[in-house]
Amino acid sequence: MTSLWLDRTHTFRSDQFHPRGTYDTVVAGAGLTGLVTALLLARSGKKVLVVEARSPGAVTTGNTTAKVSLLQGTVLSALRNQYPQKVVDAYVEMNREGQAWLLRYLESRGVAFQRRDAYTYATSEDGAEVLRKELAAARAAGLTVEYLREPGLPFAVKGALRLGQQAQIHPMEVIDALVDDVRSHGGQIVSGVRLNGLQRFGGLRGLDGRRAEVEVQTDHGPVHARDVVLATGTPVLDRGLYFAKLKPLRSYAAAFELPGTTAVPDGMFLSVEQPVRSLRDFPADGRRLLLVGGNGHPVGRARSAQAYLDTLIDWTTAKFPGASLTHSWSAQDYQATNLMPFFGKLPRGLGRVYFATGYNKWGMTNSVAAALDITADILGTRLPWANVIHHRVTSPSGAASAATLNAAVAATLARDWAQVGLKRMDESREQPPEGAGLVTRRGRKPVAVSTVDGTRCELSAVCTHLGGIVRWNDSEKSWDCPLHGSRFSSNGTVLEGPATRDLRQID
Repeated sequence: MTSLWLDRTHTFRSDQFHPRGTYDTVVAGAGLTGLVTALLLARSGKKVLVVEARSPGAVTTGNTTAKVSLLQGTVLSALRNQYPQKVVDAYVEMNREGQAWLLRYLESRGVAFQRRDAYTYATSEDGAEVLRKELAAARAAGLTVEYLREPGLPFAVKGALRLGQQAQIHPMEVIDALVDDVRSHGGQIVSGVRLNGLQRFGGLRGLDGRRAEVEVQTDHGPVHARDVVLATGTPVLDRGLYFAKLKPLRSYAAAFELPGTTAVPDGMFLSVEQPVRSLRDFPADGRRLLLVGGNGHPVGRARSAQAYLDTLIDWTTAKFPGASLTHSWSAQDYQATNLMPFFGKLPRGLGRVYFATGYNKWGMTNSVAAALDITADILGTRLPWANVIHHRVTSPSGAASAATLNAAVAATLARDWAQVGLKRMDESREQPPEGAGLVTRRGRKPVAVSTVDGTRCELSAVCTHLGGIVRWNDSEKSWDCPLHGSRFSSNGTVLEGPATRDLRQID
C-alpha cells in the first residue's frame, strides 16, 4: 500500500551521521512537527540535527489526507464537554496560528496549495443534532461557521456546516520544501537512524564549544545536545507514560479517478456519523482525483484490516459510479484520552526534552502550532494560547476515558497471552498461505509466523515495548501491537513506536 503522496520518484539524500557530535538541538522525527521545529531553530542560529528512522514524511505526514482546516468534524463540541470556554478558545487560536504559519510559509516558498471550503455533514437526524452542537461550539470560539441544508454532495444529507477559505496541501511537497530550507540554514537531516534512549550527559563542551546536557542514544551511536525534541508520532520514551494516555488509531484512504461525466465534490468534507467518511479532491496532471478516507479503528484490534479498506472502496464506488481506484493506503494517528494534544516539556526530561503528540487526525495545523510552542520555549519566550493549554485540568470524563483505555489494554494483554497458551505445539510448523500470518507458540514462547513474497519468517510474537502479543495486519502485511500501537514489518523491523527495538527473529 502506497499513498498518493508517497508514490513518486523523488528520493531523499541523507546527510552523514557523525556519532558523538555535539548539537544545540537534536530532533527525532522528520515529519511536519520535526521539520518545522528544526527550521525555526536553525533560522535562530541553532545547530540542529534531525534523525529519522525511515525517511522524511514516511509515516504520518506522508499518509494523511492533508486538510489544513479549523473546522475539524466534532472536535470543538467534544472539547467543550470537557473544558471551560477559555481552553476551547486557546485550542482554536493554536490551530489558527498553525494554519496561518503554514500557509504563509508555502506562499513564500512557492509551494502549491488549494483554498477550499471545509464542510462537516450529517446523514441522519441524530447526526443533525450533533451538527447543531458543533455549530454552537464553533461560533462561541469565534469561527464564522454557517449551517447549510445542501452542501453539494451526490447523496442525501440532513445538513452541513461550512467554514470558508480553508486549505488542502500535497504533504510531501511541503516536506521537500522544509528539508531544503532546514539545510539552507545549516541544519542536518539523516535518515535510517533511530533514537532509542537518552541519558544525562556531563555538560562537557564539544569540539565546537557548545555545552551539551543530554546524550542521545541511537542505533548508530550517541550524539550530544542541549535540547532534544521527540517528534515521533507517539513519544518513543516512556517518561510521563504518554503511551497510556493515547489511543492509537488506524484509518484508511483511497484515491479515485472519476469518469468525465461525474463531478468531484467542490470542498473538503467530513461526516459526523460512524464510520467516518472524509472527501477532498486532488488536482493532478489536469485531472481532479477524489480522495476518500475513514473506517478508523484501534490499532491491532481489527479482525481484518483489509476488510476495512474494501468497505471504504465499495462505499465510494456505490456513491460515485464508475470511480476507478488509483491508490489505497492507511495511516496512524493518536488521540489523547482527554482529547487535547500534548506538547511541551517531557516529564523527567531534565527540562531539556520536548515532545508533541495526540493531534487526533488534525496534524496539519496542530503539528505546526506545537512546533511553534516548542521553539518558543527553547528560545525563552511564551505563547499565550499555549500557556492556557499547558495549565488545563483534565476533566473527570477525561480521567475516566484514560482508566477505561488502560483497563482494556490490561484485559487484552491477559487474554492474548492466555490464548497463545492454548495453541498446539505443532502449529509453529504450519506454513501460512501467501500474505497471511498467525501467532502460535514454540515451547512456552509465542511465535509470529508469516509468509510474504514466498518467504516464511518466524519472529517472537512479543512486542518489544511492553510485552503485548502482536497481531497480523492482512492489509499491510505487518505485525501490529493492540496495546499501544507499535507496528513491525513482516521481518520484524519497527515501523511505528512507541517500540524502538525490532521483533527478535527465531532461527
